[in-house]
Amino acid sequence: MITIEQIKDELDIHFKRIDMILPEVKGYLPFKNDDFEDIEKIKAIDSFIYRFTKIQDKMGDKFFPAILRELQEYKNSMALIDVLNKLEKLELLNNSDDWIDYRKLRNSLTHEYPNNSDDVLEAINLSIEVYENMKNIYLKMLKRINCSELPNSSKKL
Repeated sequence: MITIEQIKDELDIHFKRIDMILPEVKGYLPFKNDDFEDIEKIKAIDSFIYRFTKIQDKMGDKFFPAILRELQEYKNSMALIDVLNKLEKLELLNNSDDWIDYRKLRNSLTHEYPNNSDDVLEAINLSIEVYENMKNIYLKMLKRINCSELPNSSKKL
């Protein structure tokens, strides 16, 4: 079984790589239809979207259950909505509906992109704002479980 340290290591890579390209991506805001013709802008936004979706997936599928296991609040039968509600109850998420919206945004980016529609442009622009929220949630959860002790942890999740 995967450890919380392994999940954290993977997420850290994705966050670090987004943080490296984020200034460039923010410089292109608001992203417009004409920007789909600029290869440098496409490279940056594709990289951002790839990492954004990886973070969103890993947090929802692996990290959140791992956090609840660490806090002894997880049950194997929990659906994502139950996990989100429990995290909200524990004050690790401000609002579980926000994460559902982030999931819908992620789906919009992966299923509609690279179609040059206004919906996709709106999703790209919004995802940059949402990224900061996701990162803050991640850091808050790490703090809650006292992440400084994780490298020595042998707990399997």
